[in-house]
Amino acid sequence: MSSGDRIASTFERLRKEGRAGLVTFVTAGDPDPGTSQQLMERLPAAGADIIELGMPFSDPMADGPAIQAANLRALASGASLIGTLDMVRRFRQNNSDTPVILMGYFNPIYQYGPSRFVTDAVAAGVDGLIMVDLPPEEDEELCDPARTGGLHWVRLVTPTSNEGRLKQVLQNTSGFIYYVSIAGITGTRSAAASS
Repeated sequence: MSSGDRIASTFERLRKEGRAGLVTFVTAGDPDPGTSQQLMERLPAAGADIIELGMPFSDPMADGPAIQAANLRALASGASLIGTLDMVRRFRQNNSDTPVILMGYFNPIYQYGPSRFVTDAVAAGVDGLIMVDLPPEEDEELCDPARTGGLHWVRLVTPTSNEGRLKQVLQNTSGFIYYVSIAGITGTRSAAASS
């Protein structure tokens, strides 16, 4: 199944089943590459409909303490962007149906080379990207090659997005929209302002 088909097929299946989907997140390489690979491979049997695989990064500024710690453990265990793509490649040997979305920050991809990264991600079996630090005004260096290369470009919408901003964010979005349900970093429990 091609990457473009996996996300659409998953949402179509969920619609027919009349249920919401479970999108899970795991940081690649946490606590170590072997355990992380096993976790990823077991997620679909545990009910995951889509897997978000976090690309380890040394400064995950939008993430709270739990994901920051996961990133540090992953990096300490030798995790890398190449290792993350290898994880997806191994996952695809036994699972061609579950969508995999890479989530993370642009700096490692910038150093890797955006076009080379897109080519390698598609070859590994990645379905889409969520880049938490690339707003629409700054994402063309990766968004354009990703979309033309066959990866979905999933953008973030926040509780504070006004109508004008929402229109801008939705432009070039594909696959699905990631709704950030609270204002602030991940892992916080405070609700977003109702205004």
